[in-house]
Amino acid sequence: MTVIIGLAVVLALIIMALVAAAKSLLIIVPPNVVAIISGKDRVDATGKQVGYRILQGGRTFRTPLIEKVDYMNLNTIPIDVSVQNAYSKGAIPLDVQGVANIKVSSNEGILDNSIERFLGRPAEYIQQVAKENLEANLRGVLSTLTPEEVNEDRLKFAQTLIDEADDDMKTLGLDLDVLKIQNVTDQVGYLEAVGRRRTAQVLTEARESEARQTADAEEAEAFARQRGQLARVQSDLAIAEETNKLRVRQAELDAEAVASENRSAVAGEQAKVTAEQQLETERIELQKRRLEADVVAPARAKKEAAELEAQGKAARIIEDGNAQIEVFQNLSTQYNSAGDDAKDIMVLKMLPDLVDSIVNTVNGIDIDKVTVIDNGSGNGGIPGVASQMPAAVISIAEQIETATGVNILEVLNRKAVDASTEATPELSAATDGAE
Repeated sequence: MTVIIGLAVVLALIIMALVAAAKSLLIIVPPNVVAIISGKDRVDATGKQVGYRILQGGRTFRTPLIEKVDYMNLNTIPIDVSVQNAYSKGAIPLDVQGVANIKVSSNEGILDNSIERFLGRPAEYIQQVAKENLEANLRGVLSTLTPEEVNEDRLKFAQTLIDEADDDMKTLGLDLDVLKIQNVTDQVGYLEAVGRRRTAQVLTEARESEARQTADAEEAEAFARQRGQLARVQSDLAIAEETNKLRVRQAELDAEAVASENRSAVAGEQAKVTAEQQLETERIELQKRRLEADVVAPARAKKEAAELEAQGKAARIIEDGNAQIEVFQNLSTQYNSAGDDAKDIMVLKMLPDLVDSIVNTVNGIDIDKVTVIDNGSGNGGIPGVASQMPAAVISIAEQIETATGVNILEVLNRKAVDASTEATPELSAATDGAE
């Protein structure tokens, strides 16, 4: 039993020793700490031969008796940055006070710089080195800026300082998180004079601005009044123009109404005239039909009757002409067969007509009475008139002979005795037919 208890105690001691050994070999690293484990030869990502490995925020085991563990804190380190009598651009000495926050960089490559320079060093050393570098950078930046630029735009000044110091901080393996300029002064009163001048300038500008604003306000008010008056004038003008347009439009509408009325009246008159024309046309057509019935048809019938009557008369005339032609042919035949006596018989037959023609030449002479005066010679008076009758007969016989070539007196003398007995029966028949 005692042996068993002894063995248990020994086993517990061994286990405790192993746990203590394992605990001493186990490395647990929080996020704000970097563990540098050195002792073995290693090669980094760039192929460089290094004798350590880095662990941030995790756990690992170290090789006992070979590897050693060192720690670097990644917490922020505040630094008061101040320079005295640092000459700015223009040889004006300035006193500048600021504050900066730095830390050991955890970025790969930059951390190696920090390990080489600050491994095993306290935070005060890192703070001092960073402060000296920042103050040097501050003096360098002040030499490029005027006091006005430093004092008026401190954000720009701080950003310029950060840009200037960033490369130096990375070279040291540090990160510059924040840099603020707190105060800028000078020992010669330059900034105060600049402030007074600026204050006076600002006051002057304020008064000028106030005067300009007053003038602008008055000008704006005058312009507003002018614009108001102009607007009223334009409004009145617009009203007048619209009124004129209304009058013109009213006149146009009135003219259109009058024209429409005139067109309606003209259309009415045209319709009336058209209707009257149509009525008149119908009347004319009716009159034509009436005339056709009353005049034309009877005239046509009368014409046709006249034509028929004329045709009848023409037929009778033609028949009479044909009969006369036949009589003349027979007379000509008899005349040719009568020989030389035919001419004398024809003249005797025509003698009454010739005498009538000669007598008709004095038909227009109206003799109311004839007075016979005796001249006492024995040849006047009635005997004288009676003695003129044979001469008149002879004169008429001569006229007939001149017109026909037949001597009537000679024919009468020759035919006086045997006219009735010696005439041929045929010639007498022909003469009777001609009568």
